[in-house]
Amino acid sequence: MTTQQHKGIHTFQSSFGTISALKGNGVIKAKSIRYAWSERFKKPVPLEYLETHKIPDKTPVCPQHVSPLLDRLIQKTDVEQFEPEESTQFLTITRPEHFNDDEKLPVIVWIHGGSYEIGCGDLPTSDPSVWVREQNIIVVSISYRLGLFGFLGGDEKRPANLGLYDMTTALMWIKKYISDFGGDHENITVFGQSSGGDAIAHLMISEGAENLFRRAIIHSAPLGFRINRQKMSSEFLRKTNFLKDEPDALKMAESYSDFLPSFRKYGLKTSMPFCTQYGYPPLCREEESLKKWKEIASKYDVLIGSNKDETAFYVKTAETGIYTFLPHKILNKIVRKTTESIYEKPAKIFAENLAAGGGNVYQFSIQSTLKNNYIGASHCLDLPLIFENKEAWQSAELLKDVPWEYIQENGKKLRALWAEFARTGAISEDSEKPEILILKKV
Repeated sequence: MTTQQHKGIHTFQSSFGTISALKGNGVIKAKSIRYAWSERFKKPVPLEYLETHKIPDKTPVCPQHVSPLLDRLIQKTDVEQFEPEESTQFLTITRPEHFNDDEKLPVIVWIHGGSYEIGCGDLPTSDPSVWVREQNIIVVSISYRLGLFGFLGGDEKRPANLGLYDMTTALMWIKKYISDFGGDHENITVFGQSSGGDAIAHLMISEGAENLFRRAIIHSAPLGFRINRQKMSSEFLRKTNFLKDEPDALKMAESYSDFLPSFRKYGLKTSMPFCTQYGYPPLCREEESLKKWKEIASKYDVLIGSNKDETAFYVKTAETGIYTFLPHKILNKIVRKTTESIYEKPAKIFAENLAAGGGNVYQFSIQSTLKNNYIGASHCLDLPLIFENKEAWQSAELLKDVPWEYIQENGKKLRALWAEFARTGAISEDSEKPEILILKKV
């Protein structure tokens, strides 16, 4: 690798091609590099060489709905910053601006959440610059196909799990080329939150993903939603069949919500209508999954956990529906029960199953220690802790009663611990821990 610098632009001469990147604030960021191409409902085709990569004006995203709930929870979406792109195989590399050329840095691959339906890898609210600068690591953020394009299928014309294939192809690219950017291709950790964490659990048992990463950090994975989905997915697939040949991808993304499965018939899991699907490549049958995880347990170091009040934002700040009429005491019970069933108990089963298979597993819980924080440690509270970016998070209703200094103080310690895990696969008893964290070796 050779590097040229000029007025905030960094140029990598890599074996993949000439890559232009932005330089500033102590990091170098190579944005939206295409790692593969795909046709609709086809597997991704890896890109072997890209003669020249230029810095894009807009961030490419898979066609999707803008979520009013997420606009409230995190940040209002500025659609002008994004470019809809049905073949959404892009990654962004963020590395420190200064380090020894001979040094190979640990690599963390960020897999974003969003219920397999919304989001992308390269958002201001998941900007890893502070983490990269502090801990001298490389973070690669990946985008993949979502919703109808990536996570609903079940026949020859519309295969299941295409988004998982995208992730695997991205990891292959990273394994092959990241050393050209200063990364250690033998020390790759995948890190995902919400559906991104669920995806990582399934990448661990996906055909073709073997030996592509050593460690996994799994935040707030809704593993309680992974089972007994077949009937719901089949109904959803059937009802959206008329959309498969719609030439306008944005119209396709806007139209499916009228055909979402009913809440009463399939229960809480309808709040996440898209998901990985068992019984279709690259996954095993559902009844084989725990056994598969146990068999591969010794191959991965795993750090898994959730927030104490995962469902609180959805329950306690609802603007319509039954939750708006219920007393706080009842709402607290609903938050506790749903957090346990969707996140905590399934994560405990997952972690103990891996440990029984000889795995190196840590389990954590993030809790709020603030007295006047009405929603506590709700879903996504972990994100500003890891991705410290005050400008991006300042309007988030999630942080309404949370002083930014509290996020900074706890976040810095948490980032150090997670980087320690990414480097070594372990977290020392002597390492300083934030007051919000409960951590144990399983």
